[in-house]
Amino acid sequence: MSYRKQQRYRTCRGRCGQRRRRFRKTGVRLPAVIIGTVLILILCGRVILTGGIGGITGQAAESQTVETAASPDTSSGQQDSRAARSHQLKNAQEQEWNLLLVNPWNPIPENYEPELTYLRNGQAVDSRCYPELQQMMDDCRAAGFDPLICASYRTMEKQEALFEDKEARLIREGCPENEVEAEAGKVVAYPGTSEHQLGLALDIVDVSYQQLDTEQENTPVQQWLMKNSWKYGFVLRYPTDKSDITGIIYEPWHYRYVGKEAAAEMYENKLCLEEYLGIN
Repeated sequence: MSYRKQQRYRTCRGRCGQRRRRFRKTGVRLPAVIIGTVLILILCGRVILTGGIGGITGQAAESQTVETAASPDTSSGQQDSRAARSHQLKNAQEQEWNLLLVNPWNPIPENYEPELTYLRNGQAVDSRCYPELQQMMDDCRAAGFDPLICASYRTMEKQEALFEDKEARLIREGCPENEVEAEAGKVVAYPGTSEHQLGLALDIVDVSYQQLDTEQENTPVQQWLMKNSWKYGFVLRYPTDKSDITGIIYEPWHYRYVGKEAAAEMYENKLCLEEYLGIN
C-alpha cells in the first residue's frame, strides 16, 4: 500500500543516514593535535568575524537545513521520489479540496469525511460538486444519451472488500501467492488510496454497455463525456497514455471533479492531475 511505499522511503532515508554516520566514524582520523589546532583557528576566525560563537552554530544549522531540503534522495526509486515530492507539495500548498491528490503514493488524509449528497440510485458524491455533476448528467441526457453512474463514494470498508475480492479471484485464477497483492493493485486501488473515498470520483457508463473495460470508450456516452466533461469541472482521470504517472491503468469510465478552471487547463493541455500539480 502507499503507506508501505512511504515507509520504504523513510527506511531508505534512514539507511542513508546510517551509512553517513558509519563513514564519519570509520573515516581517516587526523592526529588530535592537528584537529585541535584547526578547530581553534576556525573558532578564532569566526569569533572575530561574527562577534560570537553563536554565529557558527546558527550558520551550520541553516546550511544543513538547506542541503537536506534541496538534495534529492538518489538512492530511492522513482516511485518513492515521487511520493516524497507529493508529500512536500501537499504540506506546502494545503491543496484545495477539489485538487486533493490521492494516488498509489498519496493516501487519503486521515479521518477524511466528505459531506455527501445522495443520488436517486443510492450513489453519493461530495455535496460541493453535486450541482455540476447534476448539470452534466442532465445535459448528456438532453443530447440524446443515457449515462449511468455505477460507482461513486466508497467507505474504507467498501474499498477493502473490493480489494480482497480481487485478490481472491486472482488466487482462483492461479496467480502466485507472492504476486497477488501487486497484481490486484494494478486494477483495484489499495484501500486508502482510491479517489472514490474522496467522494469526488465517479464511474460513469453507457446504459447500453455497462462493462468496465476499454470498449467503454467507444460508447456514445463516453464520446460525449470525453469532449464535454471539462466544462463542468470533471476530467477523465486515468487517460490511456498516463499510466506511468498516475499508477493506474487506462479507465475510460472514471471521472474526477477538479473544478472548472483546472479541468479546462488539463483538457486543453492534455494533462493528468499529477502533471497539473507538477508531480511527475
